[in-house]
Order: sequence, then structure tokens, then C-alpha cells
Amino acid sequence: MRFAGKLLVLGIVLILIYGFVTDKEKLPKYKGYHLIWNDEFTIDGTPDKKNWNYEEGFVRNNENQWYQKENAYCQTGFLIIEAKKESRKNPDFVSYNHKDWRKKRDSIKITSSCLITQGKHSWKYGRFEMRAKIPVSKGMWPAFWTLGIEGNWPANGEIDIMEYYTGKILANAAWKSDKQNTAWDSKTVPLSDFKDSSWADKFHIWRMDWDAQSIKLYVDNQLLNEIDVKGTVQNAAQKILPFQQPHYLLVNLAVGGDNGGQYTAENFPSKYIIDYIRVYQKNK
Repeated sequence: MRFAGKLLVLGIVLILIYGFVTDKEKLPKYKGYHLIWNDEFTIDGTPDKKNWNYEEGFVRNNENQWYQKENAYCQTGFLIIEAKKESRKNPDFVSYNHKDWRKKRDSIKITSSCLITQGKHSWKYGRFEMRAKIPVSKGMWPAFWTLGIEGNWPANGEIDIMEYYTGKILANAAWKSDKQNTAWDSKTVPLSDFKDSSWADKFHIWRMDWDAQSIKLYVDNQLLNEIDVKGTVQNAAQKILPFQQPHYLLVNLAVGGDNGGQYTAENFPSKYIIDYIRVYQKNK
């Protein structure tokens, strides 16, 4: 009887625990899809090294931030990418007249982080999903995007599942064109269009549904852009098909640069808070 009583107590405890399992832990099931990869960021500290590499230094778009892994950390079930003010010498500085902008800056003033699955995980087609709260203060440029594994940009193809700067949400794809260096299919939505003054204070779900025919980009189930995959192929002899090859993920918080706009000291620290990132593929 004592043993039976202990089993009963244990059963009640397990039921109570299960009853309080968060929605985050109950991974949703989408009809026709199965989950193939995810990061829920449930362990405090450094993001899972099995999933993520990091960009380092000044990287692209004349952006102001210096990327370093230290600005990305997991806390209370979230991945936090933090842009903050720092002041130190640029180890890559050569001269103020150098042709490479990365080597003409003598100092680092802002640091942030860019996490990438390159070299660890990549996928061809599927449903890519992120739940996050993005920073929208002046100069902030958060993004959730992909790049093809073969070829240099833009020939490898870029998909911006989520990009924000200067009051606008963008849903884009870019690839190499025969007529010009880069072709873009870009849709822009001002935050004001969401008719919610507290929109930026909430978490939102960004999603891409990608197959051999199209790339569909959503926020909170609202379709923002649809790209015709076949229309991104220039000719029958093209070796790299930008959106018919595996892509890897990038998630980053940039500052300033070509598109981010001006920032002020009051904007820091700034945090991009990510609840989860998941990748599904269609059932065969």
C-alpha cells in the first residue's frame, strides 16, 4: 500500500508538471510537415555550439557594429543578441586612406553579434520559423535571413525572412541578374501599417514557406511577399541556382551602416530577443 501510495503521488506530480509545460515546449505540428531542426535556447549561457558559428569583425554594408560572439547569450529560455557601446582599437586598422572600409576605421565603438549555421546546418526547402521581439530604436537593423551554400553573393541567393530598419519591416530575396549586378524582389511594410502602437513591444512570428516553385514570407501569418523561384534562374546553362540549393541561416543585430540609419547613445544597450528558431520540411 505504501508503494502504491508513492506511485500515486508521483503520478500526480507528473501530471501537474505536464500541466504547466509551456507552449514553447509543446512544439506545434503542422499538417504535411515534420520538424527537422530547432533551437529553443533553453540552457542559459553560450548558444549551442552544435548549431551556431559566428561572424567576427566589421563584415558588410559599412555597418557600425563589430561582431563578436560574446554579445550573444541564452537567458531564461531566450537567445539575446545585444548591441552595446564599447570603445577599443580596431585590430584590423591599416590606414585612414585604405580602400577597404573595414581597415580604415581606427576604433570599435559598437559591438553586437551575428550567429550563423554555415558549416553546421543547411536545408533545401521547408518551413523556417522564428518567434522574436525586435529592437526598433534609431539605427537598429535586426535580421533573420538565409544564404545559399554555393557561390558568392549575390549568385548564391539571399532570402530576408525578416529585416527591419528605419521604421520598416522588409521581406526580400536577392540574386545575380544578367542585366545588373543584383536583382531584388523586395516588399516593405511600415510599422504604422500594423495599426498597433505597441507592436514593437510584442513577440511576433516570422515564417518562410519555400519550395521549388515559390518563396513565401510571412509575419504573424500575414503574407508579405511571394517570390517566383523559376523567375530567379537566368538561363538553362546557369550553374548555380540560387533558390534551388541548400541555404544556411543567419540571425544578427546590425547597427547603422548603409540602411540602418543614425543612432544615438541613448539607443544602447539594445536587445534582439529570440524565443525559438525552427525548420520543418514536407512529409514525403
